[in-house]
Amino acid sequence: MDVLRRLLDTPERTVAGLMSGTSLDGIDVAIARIGGSGRTLRVETLACRHTPYAADLRAVLLRNVEAATSNVRDLAQLNALLGRLFAEAVRDAMDEAGIGALDLVGSHGHTMHHVPDPERFGGVEGVASTLQLGAPSVTAALLGVPVVGDFRSADVALGGQGAPLVPYFDHALFADAREHRALLNLGGIANVTVLPAGGRADEVFAFDTGPANMVLDALALRLYGEPFDRDGRHAAAGTPDEAALAGLLADAYFERLPPKSTGRELFGTEYVERLAARFPGAPDDALATACELTAHSVADALARFVTPRHPLDVVIASGGGVHNRHLMARLADALAPVPVRTTADYGVDPDAKEALCFAVLAHEFVNGVPTSLPSVTGAARPALLGTLALP
Repeated sequence: MDVLRRLLDTPERTVAGLMSGTSLDGIDVAIARIGGSGRTLRVETLACRHTPYAADLRAVLLRNVEAATSNVRDLAQLNALLGRLFAEAVRDAMDEAGIGALDLVGSHGHTMHHVPDPERFGGVEGVASTLQLGAPSVTAALLGVPVVGDFRSADVALGGQGAPLVPYFDHALFADAREHRALLNLGGIANVTVLPAGGRADEVFAFDTGPANMVLDALALRLYGEPFDRDGRHAAAGTPDEAALAGLLADAYFERLPPKSTGRELFGTEYVERLAARFPGAPDDALATACELTAHSVADALARFVTPRHPLDVVIASGGGVHNRHLMARLADALAPVPVRTTADYGVDPDAKEALCFAVLAHEFVNGVPTSLPSVTGAARPALLGTLALP
């Protein structure tokens, strides 16, 4: 157990964070030197790298995130394969940046299914679950480095949504004494963290606002055979259908009070198929409408659930959606006069932020610090998030 003893005795660590998001585009790696804890965290980013998924693997993932088409053999194989690919992605990032050794890895895994609201299952009431694949033990064995994974299950076990998990990181790095800030992540799903000016961690709240790249990318693939709408060009060339948009925004999810989280269970393949069917022969209009859906659902969520309590001074965006110029323009219009910036303005790469978050959560796990925020997830109490796999 020398490796565990060394890890516990090392106050400052070189940690790799791994993220595979619901947009199914690939693996994000961020490597950082991390010390301290909570509001005293010190994070120096050393490297960040994106490894795209091959088309065949993306197809297998897409098939298996849908309940109607998944199977247990695929899930078993994916669990092992993703664990291996995560190790390779970390090694590539280390080699590219000339980093010789790591102390720790934080691996979110890839979310295959998320059932945070308790239901009757197997004859038992109150069953809730979340499943992320990418076996931490495989990654640890191949890298020879301890890996913390399975970050969501403890919060779900305590009655929480298990998401979002980024708010602990957001509060530690972005909270401000004078500004009310909202951190907006534009991944497959859009989620927001609200940081009241001068607020404590237990005053932070956050939730998923609705679809972002998950729907946009799926439409681009279905309608154009492209993995995403580069710069939002197709959406910018289209005209939103106001009647269709109103119908989409009438979905009950948008009216639900936080805490709440969502994913492919609601905004997956069937949702995209229904949306695309509304626009026969008008693919640009479909993407334009989907962009409006993201922009309006974010703006509406902030107006309903945030600004009555905390009038915002700034919205700070991250995630792949920040590269969609049309989406960012529509967000700026929808949120005006509140300015929309990106985390790059605050020294954090928008593409690396979520991976960097899981490096921080792994570091805090070793510190023994609970990183779930009940004000965010609705859990009964804060939980120490993660499980440790030793090489």
